[in-house]
Amino acid sequence: MNTQKRVVITGLGAVTPLGNDMDTTWHNLINGVCGIDTITAFDVSNLPTKIGGQVKDFNPTEYMSTKSARRMGRFIQLATSATYQAIADSRLDLSKEDSTRIGLEIGSALGGLTTIEEQSIRLHEKGYRRVNPSLVPSTLINMAVCFLAIDLNIQGPTKSSVLACATGIVSIGEAMRQIAWGDADVMLAGSTESAMTPLFFVGFYRVGALSRRMDTPHQSLMPFDINRDGTVIGEGASVLVLESLSHARARNAKILAEIVGYGLTHDAYNIAAPCPDGNGAVRAMQRALQSANLSPSKIDYISAHGTGTPHNDLAETIAIKTVFADYAYNVPISSTKGMTGHMMGTSGALACASVVKAMNTNIIPPTFGLSQPDPKCDLDYVPNKARQHAVQYGMVNAFGFGGQNASLILKLVEGK
Repeated sequence: MNTQKRVVITGLGAVTPLGNDMDTTWHNLINGVCGIDTITAFDVSNLPTKIGGQVKDFNPTEYMSTKSARRMGRFIQLATSATYQAIADSRLDLSKEDSTRIGLEIGSALGGLTTIEEQSIRLHEKGYRRVNPSLVPSTLINMAVCFLAIDLNIQGPTKSSVLACATGIVSIGEAMRQIAWGDADVMLAGSTESAMTPLFFVGFYRVGALSRRMDTPHQSLMPFDINRDGTVIGEGASVLVLESLSHARARNAKILAEIVGYGLTHDAYNIAAPCPDGNGAVRAMQRALQSANLSPSKIDYISAHGTGTPHNDLAETIAIKTVFADYAYNVPISSTKGMTGHMMGTSGALACASVVKAMNTNIIPPTFGLSQPDPKCDLDYVPNKARQHAVQYGMVNAFGFGGQNASLILKLVEGK
């Protein structure tokens, strides 16, 4: 990659429907555990959609005071948890670092939508005096990085990207650039999402994007399956610690992977549907490969976007075939959304963390829910069972609502 500084990953954190830390999440991912179930966060009795990927038994006061938790929307609480986990995993001692050389890049597609809906109902039912005074700071998307920056005394570049379902990958890619260009030595990067709200669920249902399989939540999101009928909304957060290679080596950090390629494009086609020939996705993958100076045949594994919607899965399959040609049939590909639900902006960040785990364990997570492959989606989608496979280079794809496409390439660092 043509940058002044090489950028590596040294820590992982996650809170997901499969576990409240990265190790538990990874264990359940490779063992085919499904975190999708009937929603309990709100009353679904009169709603057309009743299933989702909820974070379970989450206690924010493990990472913050009760007073602080009350001031934060749930998406900020999740981000805080994942960030503290990632810092601990990296063994990064912030007290020994130059705070002006550390930054945050944690995005979200929807921010505090749940809090906004709750407080709107309170306004109409009980009047303005009952609205939470912390409404604004608990809901703005950039507040996740602002709370963390204040709490951790981080004074470097802080930003929150918003690119729908591509947010997580873009957050990591943009954080990588901050380090590569010399603006920071360390970046805490990822995404957070908690839109477990009736309005958002109904909105996605009305646009025709959600699965109708209410009676079988564990078999509702079926990426690349002939019977797939839509996605399922999930929530969670995933944050990674990024450092310049020189900084990581100077403090003798464990180096999990290197970020070597990044591509970002737009379809300019349709506000809701992907370009049928996958043109934008093709260009994102090609740009990532070009920036990594790699041929497609060097990629050992692809973490697919794979939302379980008829059009998206087909467009991604076509795009992979276009980029990888005949090699497309030889590279293993999987989507983990059948187990977590579609965590919107967080999905790409968790996918990056999962590829890092795959590289360091030689295990590829499966595509859960894939029973009868769509004849048009005829690639090796690692159905239902994890696979032993060495991964030197891994690609992560994420495609956002509105036509935004992002692709990231990670490399296992030899000798570390």
